[in-house]
Amino acid sequence: MSIFSKLNFKDQAFRLREDAILDATSNVLAAKGFDLMTMDDVANLIGISKPSLYKHFKSKEDLVGAAMIRLLDGATTQLESFPSEYSAKEKLSALLEWALRVRLDGGLPFLPSTSNAVREMLMRNLKYVGRVIKLNSQLEKLVVAAQKNGDLSSKLSSDVILFSYYARSCDPAVDYLQRFSKMDSNAIVENMLRVCFQGLED
Repeated sequence: MSIFSKLNFKDQAFRLREDAILDATSNVLAAKGFDLMTMDDVANLIGISKPSLYKHFKSKEDLVGAAMIRLLDGATTQLESFPSEYSAKEKLSALLEWALRVRLDGGLPFLPSTSNAVREMLMRNLKYVGRVIKLNSQLEKLVVAAQKNGDLSSKLSSDVILFSYYARSCDPAVDYLQRFSKMDSNAIVENMLRVCFQGLED
């Protein structure tokens, strides 16, 4: 085996461990939140030493930033994978469904909505900000297109629709329904999408 092949294998192993670290981070954040999460929590969950964890991420802030970037990359990948024949509204609905299922399956909570300190920390992460700007631009174009098609109200500002859409992705109603209702995940997603796009009227 060549040196290049060995290095490539090491790179792959490094990335696999990094993915496992980010999975563990998501689990800890979902259970404890940012303020209570520690690097020890993540290292213990994945079964590695704290020094090994620091080889990948220098701080809790870097670790959480990477997890959020991965979430945004996942959203962008989902959006770009939808069939071209989907209407703008169908793409918005399908992406919101994906985001709700991430939450319901115990994935990373939508941290920017939980704390001013977390928002400020993420805003200092240029990679994160770049991903946010890209995704926001894509979604904004979909909202405008859906309004032009008559699928979303043209009487509302596109900003109102867009930020209301964002709010649905981190709506605490999802958590309450999962904990206290008898609805399964599919029913929760179906009803949350209905509320988002059709409102509360029949």
